[in-house]
Amino acid sequence: MDDAKTDIAKMTFEQALQELEQVVRQLEGGEVALDQSIDLYERGEKLRAVCQKRLDAAQARIEKIVANPDGKATGTVPFDEQG
Repeated sequence: MDDAKTDIAKMTFEQALQELEQVVRQLEGGEVALDQSIDLYERGEKLRAVCQKRLDAAQARIEKIVANPDGKATGTVPFDEQG
């Protein structure tokens, strides 16, 4: 993907993750010049940060199902709330 044309903030999680995986493959391949490696690493770090932010936001929205002693759902509580 062209860095100048691809705004990371506008990518879906899946798009950002896919590009991050491509960056990692390129860096692990070791066949890119040093300057390009640095640029790839910087872009990869931005992609990683966006993916982590979106995962954190998704986790905050997850709700844990609360069950009564009979095993029936009685409602929901936030995922991170101690229950």
